[in-house]
Amino acid sequence: MMNKPSDAVTARGLSVIRGPRTVLHDLHFSVPRGQITGLLGPSGCGKSTLMRAIVGTQAKVTGTLDVLGLPAGSPPLRARIGYVTQTPSVYADLTVHQNLDYFAAILTPGRRAAARRRTDVTRAITAVDLTTHADALAKNLSGGQLNRVSLAVALLGSPEILVLDEPTVGLDPVLRRDLWTLFHDIAAQGTTILVSSHAMDEAERCHRLLLLREGTLLADETPQGILTRTRTTTVEEAFLHLVDEAATEAAAETTPKEPAR
Repeated sequence: MMNKPSDAVTARGLSVIRGPRTVLHDLHFSVPRGQITGLLGPSGCGKSTLMRAIVGTQAKVTGTLDVLGLPAGSPPLRARIGYVTQTPSVYADLTVHQNLDYFAAILTPGRRAAARRRTDVTRAITAVDLTTHADALAKNLSGGQLNRVSLAVALLGSPEILVLDEPTVGLDPVLRRDLWTLFHDIAAQGTTILVSSHAMDEAERCHRLLLLREGTLLADETPQGILTRTRTTTVEEAFLHLVDEAATEAAAETTPKEPAR
């Protein structure tokens, strides 16, 4: 696989070992710039591990993993990647604005950067549509609003890549729809988004999909491409088809061949 300027992330032979277990197995894939790439698969399949590897916080990573043309975890990438974990990364006893002020000060310290911080905070709060809740304590916000605050924190500094680990888990359909609308608005401005989910119905909202099961990549394709190749009508059906196909191939490889007569 050749690195292309249009790729934000490129992996070749990527594996991760945690304890006695190999969590990710020899992955090869790419994430196009300026698009929403969905990382889909059941809980425990290695999605969070892969996202930590891309962000540069995962240990025992082997193979090649390039992010924005640099090895994952390179210091220059820290300000170019926004990362939202499954658990909201905000302080409950601070307001939305205070949370953003705090994280902005960490990202761009110093008195000379004060004006820039104020601009970044205002822009981020506006981007996630929380202007009317800017003075509300985080502990008084709904689950969807808390997710938006975490997203606003990740947007500080205008990152080129947003890595979102199951941002819609536990949310009702309306909140999920609103967040996906926001993701598309952000991507339309040129930001690359990698978003994980175990909800197969969210696949159609992505430009490209990485389907993962038990640390193995089943597909790296557009949603329509996967449906066409598997001759199915939903990504869930396609996923099950690919699982069965992989199981059949694995069984064939382990079946002893009869000696030639």
